[in-house]
Amino acid sequence: MSGEGEKMEVEPLPTTAALAEPVKPAEDEEEDCSDLSNLLESINDADKTAADKINILTSVLNEPSNRYGPTASALKERAVYALARAYCEDNRHDEVVTLLTGTTCAPFFANVTKAKTAKVVRAVLDAVCALAPEQLDMQSKICRNIIAWCQAEKRTFLRQRVEAKLAYVFFQQDKYGEALTLVDNLLVELKKLDDKQLLVEVHLVESKIHHGLRGMAKAKAALTASRTNANAIYVAPALQSQIDLMSGVLHCEEGDYDTAHSYFLEAFEQLDQLDDREKAVPCLKYMMLCKILDGLSKALGISAKGNMGIRSDRNEADISGMITGKRGVKYAGSDVEAMSAIAAAASKRSLKGYEAVLVKYPHELQDDLLIKHHLGTLQEQLLESNLIRIIEPYSCVEIDHVANLIEMPLPGVEKKLSQMILDGKFHGILDQGKGQLVVYEDADTDKAMEKGLKVIENMDKVVTSLFSRSKNLRSMMV
Repeated sequence: MSGEGEKMEVEPLPTTAALAEPVKPAEDEEEDCSDLSNLLESINDADKTAADKINILTSVLNEPSNRYGPTASALKERAVYALARAYCEDNRHDEVVTLLTGTTCAPFFANVTKAKTAKVVRAVLDAVCALAPEQLDMQSKICRNIIAWCQAEKRTFLRQRVEAKLAYVFFQQDKYGEALTLVDNLLVELKKLDDKQLLVEVHLVESKIHHGLRGMAKAKAALTASRTNANAIYVAPALQSQIDLMSGVLHCEEGDYDTAHSYFLEAFEQLDQLDDREKAVPCLKYMMLCKILDGLSKALGISAKGNMGIRSDRNEADISGMITGKRGVKYAGSDVEAMSAIAAAASKRSLKGYEAVLVKYPHELQDDLLIKHHLGTLQEQLLESNLIRIIEPYSCVEIDHVANLIEMPLPGVEKKLSQMILDGKFHGILDQGKGQLVVYEDADTDKAMEKGLKVIENMDKVVTSLFSRSKNLRSMMV
């Protein structure tokens, strides 16, 4: 028996309206999506063309039942990725541009969460850029379309990530002005939000842009900002390798080849572990380039001190140890062969051999801006080395004779010899009236004379000071 203040709880009877409503399936009841699954599996048939795949995948996304449960959403997400790949295979790049912002994916994006939408958009964008890396105009258009769509839908975080991608596309197109403007505006927003992950990526792109503009100080500052933000968060190995690679590039531009080699080695080892051959091969080429330039620079530094005919140390210029064993087998190819040929020419100081290698491997040596720039430096060093070797036996030699031996035009040889004299590579003068080069022996400086001149200079200061004081005393007495 219950107390007087208590009442018995009775379930209310269902109303007529409630009885008239259809019974909804339970949320945990799985949908029947076997037809969608079968359609997705059918695109793997060998006889299906890219056009057939596109029609099938479009029908999956626009199926009339409008199913968007967990299973159906997962299948339609796979269909979006496959449709982007099919468009790239069929070279229908205009369709790729409007894929994400058009009517094909609109119903799917309207029925999934914003986080899922952002994931799909970024994955499709990365996949398209990987499948069509040369189609930079298409990548730029699809990024612009997504940014406009994000602004209309007020999806700020996704817009910022796509803008970062667009800035990198502009950099690849050599549109440094547009890329820098976009990066500057984006950095203002990101610093307010303190999004360190995206700050690392955007500062890295900014460093690459300034390097392309040959602004080394600003490139180093941007890279330092990227490293500072990276130290506060976890950075994926792929991104860390790009930071190390950029550090190596900047040190290489400054002529610090030992430090640059260390950074390139760090980047190469990370990419090797990720099995990313496409990005690992350039790192290996940069390592070989640093080894060549460092060895030749040391040899020429010794030559400039008086031993003009000295050859570069074989151990310093030889890079055979870098491409032997597992590394040599894994990354063997025309790129490694081209750098090995350059190293052989540098070891022999053969200018003819060097020029022959440039003709034989134009794609491997001229397409990369860093290698192209420093190979020009290497050519200058080889030219200086050959000129020093030719003039070593002489105290006076005809410039025309030097030009004939090195097989270069006379004006070019005169200009280079004058530059070397001004740079202190050797002591001499050009007697253009007689067309001769007069070479002087390097004489050791007289340290006693230098110290004597300093003593005389100090004595002059003391006497001058005493004279001024005596003059002041006389004026006071008068």
